[in-house]
Amino acid sequence: MTDYDEAGAVRPSTLAWVSRHLEAGERIVGIEVLRGGITAEMRRLTIGTREGGTRDLVLRSFVDPFHGERAEDWLHREAGALTRLAGTGVPAPRLVAVDPTAAQCAYPSLLMTHVAGRTVLDDEGLPTRLPLLARQLVAIHALRPAERPREYVTLTTADTVVVPKGADAAVWGAAVDVIRKPAPPCAGRFLHRDFQPGNVLFDAPPPGSADLRITGVVDWAAASWGPADLDVAHCSTNLALLHGPAWGLRFAEAYEEAGGVLAATAGERLYWQVRDGLACSEEVRQVARPWREAGRRELTTRVVEERLDAYVTALMDAPG
Repeated sequence: MTDYDEAGAVRPSTLAWVSRHLEAGERIVGIEVLRGGITAEMRRLTIGTREGGTRDLVLRSFVDPFHGERAEDWLHREAGALTRLAGTGVPAPRLVAVDPTAAQCAYPSLLMTHVAGRTVLDDEGLPTRLPLLARQLVAIHALRPAERPREYVTLTTADTVVVPKGADAAVWGAAVDVIRKPAPPCAGRFLHRDFQPGNVLFDAPPPGSADLRITGVVDWAAASWGPADLDVAHCSTNLALLHGPAWGLRFAEAYEEAGGVLAATAGERLYWQVRDGLACSEEVRQVARPWREAGRRELTTRVVEERLDAYVTALMDAPG
């Protein structure tokens, strides 16, 4: 049993909590399921205002017991990140309320403003979107909050990497050896920690217009302090799996062209790139599912595994 039924209805205790954080005279008039998340249930709540209009909020709830064990930490991180981002110019939701321990809601939850826009995962138009993604990530890394978020963590180890079926064992063995080494020294930056096309919203420009722009960056539950290379590597891996290895390799160049600064040596950069690629090996099935739900039906688990293998191989073959 989750916080919601199949029609998107929310449990009464959670509805009551949301209602306590609305303006006087406001009420919930609609609930819509938002697809694409992996770790949490997302609902858009339409709020009827006192003046007769409407506005939208987003409710994020961790209903899966597996993810629920980490929900308190994730929601504290996201609430802290949204608070730090307020007024910075980075297009992110505004925090309304958070209940990280489910003290009042049925499950650990966070309520935030809704950001207009849509995710774009198609191959078409990628050459236009890539520099926009790079510039947005540079802007995030340029933030210097008065209070830093917690240090980044990496959960993948040499022993947890899952080698795709049919992959070259020697290549993957060499890649695993890369992450056996200590992490390179790095300058800390404000990290999104899951910056990738599925967490970036774009507007819908008029037909024939090329004025595409980013309207929002969402899902700040893993916000951290650490090396810029880590965010760049994560976006690169996702681009490689969505659009092909060449696009993953291209993103680091786009980031530097946008003014971003990466690790000083090729070996240090390779460490972070390989680490993120290998981390993805452990969750290919979970990554591929929301992409298919969003319309990329050709991205089966096997196809994504093959692209990951090709990307890791390309990283290891790159001149260093």
